[in-house]
Amino acid sequence: MSPVFKKILVANRGEIACRIIRTAHDMGIKVVAIYSDADKQAKHVMMADEAVYIGPSPSAQSYLLIDRIVEVAKQASAEAIHPGYGFLSENAAFVRAVEAAGLVFIGPDAHSIEMMGDKIKSKTLAKKAGVSIVPGSKGTVSDLIEAKAESNRIGYPVMIKASSGGGGKGMRVVEHERDLETAMHAAMNEARSSFGDDRIFIEKFVQQPRHIEIQVVADKYGNIIFFGERECSIQRRHQKVIEEAPSCLLSQKTRLQMGEQAIALAKSVNYRSAGTVEFIVGAKEDFYFLEMNTRLQVEHPVTELVYNVDLVSLMIKIAAGQKLGLEQKEVKATGWAIEARIYAEDSRKGFLPSIGQLRDYHEPDFEKIRIDSGVYEGSHITMFYDPMISKIISFGDNRSSCIANLSMALDYYEISGVETNIQFVSSILLNESFQLGDITTAFIEDKYKGKFAPLKPDPKLEKKLLAIAAAILTPVVFQVYPTKPNKARSILQISNEEFYLAEWQFYQGTHMIIIEDLEYEVTGQITKSMTLFTGQVNGKDMPVKIKRDYHKVTLVTGPYKIDINILPVNAEKLIELMPEPNIFSGNLEVLAPMPGMLTKLLVAEGDILFSGQEVAIIEAMKMENSLRCEIDSVVESIHASEGDLLNVDDLIILLKEK
Repeated sequence: MSPVFKKILVANRGEIACRIIRTAHDMGIKVVAIYSDADKQAKHVMMADEAVYIGPSPSAQSYLLIDRIVEVAKQASAEAIHPGYGFLSENAAFVRAVEAAGLVFIGPDAHSIEMMGDKIKSKTLAKKAGVSIVPGSKGTVSDLIEAKAESNRIGYPVMIKASSGGGGKGMRVVEHERDLETAMHAAMNEARSSFGDDRIFIEKFVQQPRHIEIQVVADKYGNIIFFGERECSIQRRHQKVIEEAPSCLLSQKTRLQMGEQAIALAKSVNYRSAGTVEFIVGAKEDFYFLEMNTRLQVEHPVTELVYNVDLVSLMIKIAAGQKLGLEQKEVKATGWAIEARIYAEDSRKGFLPSIGQLRDYHEPDFEKIRIDSGVYEGSHITMFYDPMISKIISFGDNRSSCIANLSMALDYYEISGVETNIQFVSSILLNESFQLGDITTAFIEDKYKGKFAPLKPDPKLEKKLLAIAAAILTPVVFQVYPTKPNKARSILQISNEEFYLAEWQFYQGTHMIIIEDLEYEVTGQITKSMTLFTGQVNGKDMPVKIKRDYHKVTLVTGPYKIDINILPVNAEKLIELMPEPNIFSGNLEVLAPMPGMLTKLLVAEGDILFSGQEVAIIEAMKMENSLRCEIDSVVESIHASEGDLLNVDDLIILLKEK
């Protein structure tokens, strides 16, 4: 069978561009990629049959250039354009430009995008279509007086939301009227920066909510079906971190009701292609329409695994004029799937983006694990785009097996050069409330309070990690390489605090470690340069990530992390004489936590500050990040100006004690 198109252009980058290219190639379709300065060596460029340069790194000068992208598609003789998600995927002007050039847009028509992309219009349409909606303002809100009136009418807490766009940008929750003005300005600024549209509206913030969405697919002939739901409640800053299908909350009755409403909404705009209708759902399964995303969702793989469907393939076939060829009664769910988004971010610094090169990058090769990524070893994570590295998806017979499989795979996922959220995700998966399905959209905020630091192992796990450290360090430090039976005694020190006497023996491929009269057998390959231990402790598999610096080693497993130092046994008498570390040293400085633009300075020299006070705002990856002082202090000097482009750790404000 000949392909539906001979050649298409993918108007995107990163993992979603790679994802679309894979399916297109499976369908026998050639692909044209586009790239910016920052993406000259990107994975999607290497995967495509052709790649064309379109402009500088900032997306406004490359991936958002409608005329340039259409021109490239025509010059390359592409017949259609797939937009992926983000960038121009929900831009009606882009659709019209594509079609005016005689090309096919792989997605919905411009009318559907306009109606559903504007949250005010979509809410009005939803109401007419009989879809449950959340109480909110009657239209956009442009000034503070009007905002206060609408908020008081609706009742606090309220949510301020950008009228255009999505992805969690331009959204703020307001608990009290006194916080309304600040939140309103922040949401408008972020919306203007991300979408070129600062219009906002206000709606009721449903407490203890879940975020559940329905996947719909429709063809040009009026045929439309839904592929169940996705549970997307594990969010941070309104951006999803973990998604799953199905939701453990919904009854079959509620699932069908939500599906019927999603289909009714899609029919109201003669929708075609894949789309997602998002709902906010209460604990008693009461649900309200949030918005419709007229594109492929980041989390679409969980639906594909549970329903054994390729949504990208369906989108391409529908765009080529084919019928859906599937009725609702034929849609059957099997098993469970959970997806985790792996971000380059520093959890200790409030999940700020982490910029740099991937020095080591090794994906786990597990059965029932799928990884959608747009990077390889040596790739750069830059300040210009979203910091998502990949998506790792687990599929299993039930939810508990999915969680266990995903947890294990994360232990084998090696990334260095940037900070990542892998340990944070591992912590969520092990959380009792998550495992019980007791989750809401406030889960991360409630459990982690905006930060995550790797956990200290419990005593049982700690001893096993000490045994692995002894097996790694002893042969190197004491130069008793395990080629024949050997013995050595040493002191293991944890994080400059606790000390343990360890005895190491090696015999017939086994490291025998004795710590506090407890024996640990460590088996498996151990080398000087290893970064991942995949052996066993006392006969049980125990993958541990390793970072070694001669006589020191950092071990990571799941959400746990431990630093271990090895010392000669004769150092025991000297340990008590070692000075205590000075924990109060360091300057009073406000530094740039990431590369970005300083958009606002909120203090001046001589200002008296209190602990936690906001002092500046830095923008990176289209997100505003608030910088605060950590102690009561006085501004001694200012070292940066609004509009400055800053690098990591650039000095912004120097403080002095009050």
